[in-house]
Formats: sequence, structure tokens, C-alpha cells
Amino acid sequence: MTDIIKDAEKKMGAAVDFAREEFAGIRTGRAHPAMFNKLMADYYGAPTPLQQLATFQVPEARTILIAPFDRSAMTAIEKAIRDSDLGVNPSNDGNMIRCILPALTEERRKEYIKMAKHKAEEGRVSVRNVRRHANDSVKRLEKDKEIGEDEASRAEKQLDAATKKFVDQIDELLKNKEAELLAV
Repeated sequence: MTDIIKDAEKKMGAAVDFAREEFAGIRTGRAHPAMFNKLMADYYGAPTPLQQLATFQVPEARTILIAPFDRSAMTAIEKAIRDSDLGVNPSNDGNMIRCILPALTEERRKEYIKMAKHKAEEGRVSVRNVRRHANDSVKRLEKDKEIGEDEASRAEKQLDAATKKFVDQIDELLKNKEAELLAV
């Protein structure tokens, strides 16, 4: 019983962490390296994450400097950034790639908020799916007479409490992201 609940809580925590990473990838008014976490560049024929190809510096709020470890990867990195949904046009000075983030329009902010709400809902669904699978396991144990009704109902209450806790964490992340997006 406790193994089922611990496993479910671990998976729910992973869903919250994934939602946190997804939120980090949504661009706000400020530049931060996490915006580039999901981008892949074609490096010698293999899709490679940008973090493995370069270092990122944020000298100003809306500027990010990307210094590739290998200069031959510059065009691939530029192409990956240009093709992404970040809305950034990188410029190359031969040694570094400079990305200046344009100011977010109100329309774009609303679009990003809608995207954040969608990602939050995906996280909530993931947490609820974990609860459903754990509840199914508990019901199976009860049906096979390995545990009693009291234990099963106690386990379901614990799973519901854990689900509420993790859904609340996702809601808090969403609230923070919305506030960040609405700040000018």
C-alpha cells in the first residue's frame, strides 16, 4: 500500500517538475537561458540541445549572448533559434550570437498566458492520471482480498490529498507565470 502511494507521489512530483520546465520555456519580457532548453540544432547531422553547443549570458534584461564552443556550429544554432517559436532574430558577429528580445505586445502576452494555461492543464491531467492508476492498483488489491475495505478507502483518501497538493502546486506555478507575463 505505502509503495503504491509513494510511487504515485513521486510520479506526481515529476509531473509538477515537468510543468515547471514547460513554464520556464515560455518567454516573458526578460531573457533567460531556460527559453532555449527545448531547442535542438542540427550539429554534424545529429539533433543536439543548444545547452551542449554553447554558453548563455544575459547582460541586459532583453538581451542574451550565446557563445558556441565550436564556431562551425554557429549557423546551425542561428537556424534553430530563427525556426523556433521564440520570435527572436539572432545576429552573428563571428564569435557570438546576440539575441535581442522584442518587447511583448499585449496580444502576444495573452497568447503566452493561453499557452501557460494549456501547459498547466496538461500537468493537472498528468497528476490525475497517476491518481487514477494508483486507485486502480488499490482496487485490484482490494478485489484480490490482499487488503481490506478500510485500508483501501484510507489509501484513496491519501491519494486524493496528494493529488490536491500537487495540483495546487501547478496552479501556483501558473499564477506566478501569469503575473510574470503581465508585468511590463
